Amino acid sequence: MLVDALHAPGPADPGALDDFGRLVGAWRLDWSGLTPDGTWHHATGELHVGWVLDGRAVQDVWIVPGRGEPGAGVPPLAFHGTTVRFLHPDGDRWLSTWMEPVNGRVRRFTGRAHGADVVLLSDDEEPWLRWRFTDVGPDSFTWSAETSRDGGRT
Repeated sequence: MLVDALHAPGPADPGALDDFGRLVGAWRLDWSGLTPDGTWHHATGELHVGWVLDGRAVQDVWIVPGRGEPGAGVPPLAFHGTTVRFLHPDGDRWLSTWMEPVNGRVRRFTGRAHGADVVLLSDDEEPWLRWRFTDVGPDSFTWSAETSRDGGRT
């Protein structure tokens, strides 16, 4: 079965994947973002994170708004996608791909730990994106998505 082949009970190399491994579990999200007309939109959602591919990668599923919530699955404010992340064999960087069919997006990221935070950059198309995971604790974290139309200079 696909689920049996995909999911793993833990990391293949304990400690090596802690940057994202510390997010493994189910999370309730309080999400805020800008609508296309520039106003703020708030929604609750879900994040599910687990070990995959024999414990060599971390996969997550983001659902905003959450299942059964108003606006679920309605673009452009909703997103329901998955990211697969793995540590490059040299141990220097994370490689990550986000796939999100609701809005038809696929983005590749390269990331690195910056102290206790993890920063992922995507410059494979416009706009340039930076995703940051900060303030990670046992029951909360902050995720930020920042865009730039000048290669990250502003």
